[in-house]
Amino acid sequence: MEETAVLLVDDEPALLLMLDMVLKKEGFRRIDHAESAAAALARCRQKRYDIILLDVMLPDKSGFAICPFIRETTDAPILFVTAKGSDLDKLTGFAMGGDDYITKPFNPLEVVARMKAQLRRSKPQAEEPGKSARANALVYDYGRFQVDELAGELRVEGKPVACPAQVFQLLLFLCKHPNRIFTKDQLYEAVWSIDSMGDDHTVIVHIRRIRERIERDPGQPDYLVTIRGLGYKLVPPQELP
Repeated sequence: MEETAVLLVDDEPALLLMLDMVLKKEGFRRIDHAESAAAALARCRQKRYDIILLDVMLPDKSGFAICPFIRETTDAPILFVTAKGSDLDKLTGFAMGGDDYITKPFNPLEVVARMKAQLRRSKPQAEEPGKSARANALVYDYGRFQVDELAGELRVEGKPVACPAQVFQLLLFLCKHPNRIFTKDQLYEAVWSIDSMGDDHTVIVHIRRIRERIERDPGQPDYLVTIRGLGYKLVPPQELP
């Protein structure tokens, strides 16, 4: 964790200090702070971060408002932090490009656990000794799109498509298990790992974000289909109608 670059964005200095202390106890060393939306955007343009904790209620602009602009500079996991915990707020956060949603007040150790879970899924697995990088590469080819596990890249019709970390990890998991039906709970537990902290909205929004990238018509998907009453499955190209 020592090399992981973290950006904490919140207008409460006491909260920033507390999170900073807890993260350092957990092995994080490269931690920056921003107390406004403008400062957060400036930092993201100057430096590459591995994970961002973003407060929604900032003094100049909301975290929701600046998230799309942060997404222009990085695909790092973004965890929204807010006192608002309604379903609409959560859906808004995911729709704006966030990967997780933490409601205040929170246990700082829960925040660290969620951050570590996001980081595990956003970074490529280490290579086995004696093997080259490309020897470990796995590319899942679905005809219209390809998912390169090692490069962390989604290509649609031959062109790279930006894909936030958690969206990519969910798509990668489905690619590894073609034509198998998964419930929302199973997908959350497999990809987010912390099953007791999940909810249906997280998976629903990420499914929609995948479809927006890989389907010709997201409203009538060919690849990532809904099996009514059961869940979702990714259909291999040879089984498309």
